[in-house]
Order: sequence, then C-alpha cells, then structure tokens
Amino acid sequence: MGHAVSYFLPKTKTTLFMSKRTILYWLSLLLIGIISACDAFLPDAPAEHDVLDGPIGELLPEQNARFLAGDVAFSRTFTAATGLGPIFVATSCISCHAGDGKGHPFTTLTRFGQSDELGNQFMNQGGPQLQNRAIHGHSPEQIPQGATFSKFMPPANTGLGLLAALTDEQILANADLDDRDKDGISGVANWIDAPVFFKAQALHKPQKGLGAQLRYVGRFGKKAAAIDLLHQTVNAYKQDMGITSFFDQEDPINYALGDQGGDNVADPEVSAAEVANVVFYLRTLKIPVQRTPHDEEVVAGQQLFTTLQCAKCHTPEWKTQQSDLSVLANKTFRPYTDLLLHDMGPGLDDGYTEGTAKTSEWRTPPLWGLGLSKASQGGHYFLLHDGRARSIEEAIRLHGGEASRSRELYQQLDAGQQAKLLKFLESL
Repeated sequence: MGHAVSYFLPKTKTTLFMSKRTILYWLSLLLIGIISACDAFLPDAPAEHDVLDGPIGELLPEQNARFLAGDVAFSRTFTAATGLGPIFVATSCISCHAGDGKGHPFTTLTRFGQSDELGNQFMNQGGPQLQNRAIHGHSPEQIPQGATFSKFMPPANTGLGLLAALTDEQILANADLDDRDKDGISGVANWIDAPVFFKAQALHKPQKGLGAQLRYVGRFGKKAAAIDLLHQTVNAYKQDMGITSFFDQEDPINYALGDQGGDNVADPEVSAAEVANVVFYLRTLKIPVQRTPHDEEVVAGQQLFTTLQCAKCHTPEWKTQQSDLSVLANKTFRPYTDLLLHDMGPGLDDGYTEGTAKTSEWRTPPLWGLGLSKASQGGHYFLLHDGRARSIEEAIRLHGGEASRSRELYQQLDAGQQAKLLKFLESL
C-alpha cells in the first residue's frame, strides 16, 4: 500500500508512511476533482426569477416560522387514519400545486351543478365538486343525472396575498355592468354569500342578498367564487381532500350515494391553527417577477398588448392600501387581472355556474407567472380554465365574447408582431 501511494504522490522523507494531514490533503483534492467533473453533467440550479415558491419578502422571525409551518402543512399528506375522505380528489394540497404552480390534467377538478344563477341544486347530491376517489369501504361520487359540469385546472398560488389585500372598492371601480363606455367589455363582480366563519374586514364592501344575507365580492377561483383565502382554503380542505376543520364541520350528505357513515375520524380533522398557517403561507408567497423586461421585442410586445385592448381585462398594475402585514401594505404590483367576470363567448361556455356568475363568464386569470407554467405542467402548457389550450397562441384564439375584438386584432398582426406579443407574455 505504501509503495502504491508513493507511486502517485510526491515522496517525502518517509515514503512508505504519509502523515494523516497529507493524506487528507490529497483526498480533498481528489474529491474536489470528482465534484467538479460531476458538475459538468448536472443542470444549473434555476434562477430566482424562474421559481415560484418562497416568501414574498423579508419576514420577521416569527412570521418566517409561521410561513415555514404553513409550507409544511401545505405539503402534508392525509390518509384514512388522519381523516382523508371518505371521498376525495387529492391527498395533499401540494399534489395539485407542484412548486406552487399550475395544475396538470391529472389533477384537474370537476365541478357540477346547474346552468342558472339560483344556487347549486345538487348540494344534497355531493355538489359542487366531484370527489372521484374514495377510501376503502366507500365508493367515489358520480355526476348526478341532469347536472351540468365543468373542468377546473388548479391555479398557481403565488402572489395571492397582494390580490387578497386589494379592497372591494378598487375591484368594483373597474366593473362596467352596462358597458357605459361602449368598448364591448362589461366586467362584473361575482357576489358570494358569506360562509358562517367569514369575518369581514375594512377592505370588504357587502351588499344585501336574499333576505338579510350579506354578499361579498368573490375574487379567487375560476369563477371568483371564494371571497378570501380562508374561504378558499377551507373549501379546498373539504372538497379536495374530505378534510373537515374547525370552520366547516363534516357534511353527511357529501358522501358517495348509498354509503353509510363517515370516515371514523373525529371532527375537526385539521386544527384551526394549521388552517391559519396555510392561509398565512398563501398570503406571503412570493410574486412572479417578469424576466427580460427590457428586451426590445418584449417591450414591443407589451405595447401590442395594450393596443390589442388585452389590458382592458388583464389590468397590468395595482397598488395595495393598508394591511396588517407590512410586506403587503402599499405595494405596487403587476398581476395582469381585474379579478372580474367577463363573458368569454359560447366556445368557453360549459353550462356551469357558481354564485352570480353566468355560465359563459369567467374571472380574468392573472397572467403573471404565465411563462413559468410549463415547469409545473410537465413541460407543456395547459391553459384556460380547463387546460384545453396547449399554447399561449391557442388560448388567445379561443377567446370569444368580450375578448372577440382582441382576438381579431391579434389575428390581423403579421407573424413578427405576433411573435413579439407572445414573447412578452412568455416573459411574465
């Protein structure tokens, strides 16, 4: 062994026996060489702007701890022993939002109901969401006879805290129910009956619904059917995973028809503190940052975006007002959405509605992070509310209704101009 070592390494006065320090020195060099060689075959780590997960900014130590606790809860996988089901769609939040990005066709949700705005008539048959999986001893749901349904692609989660911090008055300022300016665009709010656990804040501006029930502006979901992030989170626990919380007890009618009993796990199946941590996590997730904003073609594409009237619905810029979190207060941000419902024409009319939304009306989806969508969708785009569009251009060409004029203007562009617009959208 000594001769072998001295053959490859410089000789010292004791050729056969080297000091431990010398051996460690040469082993360190060898290890560095191996690591360097491996680096040539490993992909580079994604740039900060190319990932969606992470906090929105500098958080206080206690806030950062809560963010991390929410991250852990968001990744928690439920089983039958911890309350999953008895019927469900997914076993964890993160399974539908990989890397906090958009979902995939395998994680698409199915909502069912009716075509009028009088309230879901199938709530006593498991509505509004089809739960297509079940724990042992139970059967998955089936869409009831006579119900209409629509596919919903899980959205990206980033930047939700800033959208939640906007006031109802800010959102309603862009509404134009009767198209008073005659531009063919009539954004409207989806007015949602508040759940029993909802607590209005100063930013909310209610109106009276049926009887004494107060309704509030919805802003989350494909049809803006959730008022705030607590509303959205509680619904996701129950409808996606069959997990009940302090805020929303077990619903005995939300089992597969013909099954008896529940999941044999006492309610609530998730604590109020854990739900609150998830809400905090969603509030403080980072916002997508535009990449290559100064590229000449990107700048030209952004100008075309305005010329084509895309910004009429995809409102580029907002500014929050006051907030209990400093990282959300008085912040200017660019989500490219007005959070309002718009008639998208018969091509995107699935015959299904939520709240006061009509069947052809969909909330303007935020465009920030659009170019990063493929990262969580298996390397391919699945766009629009149900993922039917396989490219940004296809999504544009499927726009109808209030967006028909913008689609027509896009089709009149030459190939070079279209490429610039698409490059701008990819940069978001």
